[in-house]
Amino acid sequence: MAILKYYDNNCPGCKIDRLKQDETGVPYKHLSYIWLVSLCTALPTSSLYPFLYFMIRDFGIASREEDIGYYAGFVGSSFMVGRALTSLFWGVLANRYGRKPIILFGTFSVVIFNTLFGLSSTFWMAITSRFLLGCFNSLLGTIRAYASEVCREEYHGLALSIVSTSRGIGMIIGPAIGGFFAQPAEKYPQLFSETSLFGRFPYFLPCLIISIYSLGVFVSSWWLPETLHMHRERVIMDADPGKVPELEASVALLGQHEDTNAVKEEKISYFSLLKNWPLMSTIFVYCVFSLQEIAYNEIFSLWAVSDRKFGGLSFSSQDVGIVLAISGFGLLLFQLILYPYVERLLGPLAVTRLSALISIPILSAYPYIAMLSGLALYLAINCASVLRNLLSVSLVTGIFILMNNAVPQHQRGAANGISMTAMSVSKAIGPAGAGALFSWAQKRQVAAILPGDQLVFFVLNLIQFIGLLLTFKPFMAQPITSAH
Repeated sequence: MAILKYYDNNCPGCKIDRLKQDETGVPYKHLSYIWLVSLCTALPTSSLYPFLYFMIRDFGIASREEDIGYYAGFVGSSFMVGRALTSLFWGVLANRYGRKPIILFGTFSVVIFNTLFGLSSTFWMAITSRFLLGCFNSLLGTIRAYASEVCREEYHGLALSIVSTSRGIGMIIGPAIGGFFAQPAEKYPQLFSETSLFGRFPYFLPCLIISIYSLGVFVSSWWLPETLHMHRERVIMDADPGKVPELEASVALLGQHEDTNAVKEEKISYFSLLKNWPLMSTIFVYCVFSLQEIAYNEIFSLWAVSDRKFGGLSFSSQDVGIVLAISGFGLLLFQLILYPYVERLLGPLAVTRLSALISIPILSAYPYIAMLSGLALYLAINCASVLRNLLSVSLVTGIFILMNNAVPQHQRGAANGISMTAMSVSKAIGPAGAGALFSWAQKRQVAAILPGDQLVFFVLNLIQFIGLLLTFKPFMAQPITSAH
């Protein structure tokens, strides 16, 4: 006896399921949408780091140069605080009303609030606009759920790799845009005068560029297909297809028996997800690695632009942009060409562990790279940055796959909402803590133990090592079977 699945012709989720059954090839069109939306949410997240040091200096709120990092941390954290407060709310809405409306709302919010941040003239305006940007940024959790639903099971790894690759590239290209286009009247006086809009608001141009891109994504997102099932049940029944010819056009023949009670979409309390230990343990590990990632992103730019006398590289924001642009190009090649193969060969958990382990000696070398100069310095910092970012994105991709495998489709919106809330809390702590740590390290250049920036990179490695330990049993659990 075969199992027949009935599709509701008015349900967008059913339409996608039928399309996935009929089209067995790689869904390039859907993956392109996923790429664009993921990039939209990542670009404004970290685009401020190369110029944040100079922005805080221009606000005149720091009494000493060593205190700039302290105030920069609060601006970086405000975005994540806002996202932490609203991520679960957006996840619940995505489960109730669909993925597409939330994606549209999130992309449009980037246009508004990222533009306002670029026009900030005071410290408090910068914090407020970043906070509101975080509150209305609903994209990352929703697009992760969407990526697992819009393509066939064999392409889930590729789709989630697209999410993390686009996000990772955005976390690199965003700062590159910030580095190249901040303070344009100083860098490109032949194009921008001091009295022009971009001269009076020196950090507006990079924000405007990202906002224009986000507007384009908002318009293109109107063509996104919805993936959420909009009916109460998926009816599964045992039947003989030969005896029900009138239904053959509206059913999909499945190759194995299923428990009908297990696949009915019932009203589920979101609190039940908190009892799902494979999900919750993965989310906790994700938070630890996210804390380390956001702290690294802020510290790298602050460290690179700080003066040599404080252990930095004395880079300009444009130099930082070049380094990050090179990292982004290397990341793009690796994730699109090599990562899917590596993930299939080793599995997502092994990729996560290996990436975390290899990152530790690379970060340990950063304080010694600062002792170099000239060509050797540029070669060393570019190689280290490329490797560090490749490993970071590979690690996060593995976590995404494990997280989505821990829940069924109808729980992914809420599960990703919970993960986004928890991750945003950790990332809210990251910039503020990193800024305070960086400011303190610059004041202890002659300490006997871990002087200067050695302390900063030691703490980053300590967090990475803790995250690595937590990926092993008995803490981190995996579902007995993957829930797709």
